Amino acid sequence: MTKKLVVLDVVGLTPRLLAHMPKLRAVADGGFTAQLGTVLPAVTCSVQSTFLTGELPRSHGVVGNGWYFRDLGEVFLWRQHNALVQGEKLWHTARRLRPDYTVANVCWWYAMGADVNWTVTPRPVYRADGRKEPDCYTDPPELHDALTDKLGTFPLFTYWGPGAGIPSSRWICQAAEQILADHSPDLTLVYVPHLDYDLQRFGASSLQAAVAAKELDEVLAPLLAAARQRDATVVALSEYGITDVSQPVDINRLLRAEGLLRVYTQDGMEHLDPWTSRAFAVADHQIAHVYVKDPADLPAVAKLCAGLPGVAEVLDAEGKAAYGLDHERAGELVLVAEEQAWFTYYYWLDDARAPDYARLVEIHRKPGYDPAELLFDPAAPGAAKRRAGIALARKKAGMRYLMSVVGLDAGAQAVRGSHGRLPADPADGPVLLCSDAAAARESLAATEVKGLLLELAGLTEGGGAS
Repeated sequence: MTKKLVVLDVVGLTPRLLAHMPKLRAVADGGFTAQLGTVLPAVTCSVQSTFLTGELPRSHGVVGNGWYFRDLGEVFLWRQHNALVQGEKLWHTARRLRPDYTVANVCWWYAMGADVNWTVTPRPVYRADGRKEPDCYTDPPELHDALTDKLGTFPLFTYWGPGAGIPSSRWICQAAEQILADHSPDLTLVYVPHLDYDLQRFGASSLQAAVAAKELDEVLAPLLAAARQRDATVVALSEYGITDVSQPVDINRLLRAEGLLRVYTQDGMEHLDPWTSRAFAVADHQIAHVYVKDPADLPAVAKLCAGLPGVAEVLDAEGKAAYGLDHERAGELVLVAEEQAWFTYYYWLDDARAPDYARLVEIHRKPGYDPAELLFDPAAPGAAKRRAGIALARKKAGMRYLMSVVGLDAGAQAVRGSHGRLPADPADGPVLLCSDAAAARESLAATEVKGLLLELAGLTEGGGAS
């Protein structure tokens, strides 16, 4: 007989933070807690894809939160289509063993187009005049109104940006509760992002990190109770741990200064030109994929990158293979930052020449990850908040607006937490809690999570449902 599962991806959860989360710790009171391995890069999209396929990035192809799409000549982060994840997903394996197995995906990444039964994922309304308004995507479509009529509009501006906070995680948990009550899926996947915010803003060792953990613990409690009421097995896990950083590393500025990265200019703004660049980097937290057009340039680019302060490792073809990162989507070289460092995407040499989106919360247009989006411009926070207020007033009036609140170098210097490297200390790494003691183990690799979930569900490759 199969067992219902609720799997909570509590972003950034570590053994250190669990000390502030008694309600979540209680999941393991009758079960177990295990040290959980991660993958390189230890970022959301790569690790989630490993959890759900049991494969390393070399097989599932998700080499980061984004990469250079060579066939399009464009850098894209935070794409949403599930077809980008190669390999057999957890629910495919489960359905081979039990064809009527049902799955709800509540905000795990690559949700759109996934052949699950119920999908919820953040998705703004993109107006024809350029305005962006909060909303979510659901499948089936009628799930949208069933959730928003009860919970209100998805609070997009607390999901990411300088206003990111607990309302988005509360909405997600309440949506999962409602789906449990209305549909009773066999597997419910729930992504809970709250610990990502203040840990990047202030650092993992900050008072704000402990407060965020306590705040999230209270929000998780009703969902945990709802799972218990349905006699579901609960698994809580994390993709990575966030650690303190203090050093932004401008890899693209180095490549530009050496004549390897090229830009094109429009209306006084400089834009990355990957088509004509000999080398450029897609920065992703503490990992950077360096794409090198001519193999003859590889030795020189590798040497140049190795000499940049803040770079711990330069992975060539052999190095990528050692980490299971040898996929065609990866850069010819992959850089790993030192413990206290992280990579910016910045490629301009003069802030006056930066593109207009650099000062916006604009995750889909920037050719790299930008944690400064979590902060009002530290160089002038009061002015940034006033601009935000004016933008919100224009939004409410139905007018076009730009939320120009993000600092550039001052924003990068203010970031205090990052991730992406493999953890140096298990206390700062991912952790897994489970309410079922029968599957207890002291540790497991990220590639073993899929098998554990099938085991907990009562499904085995040997013969189907137990």
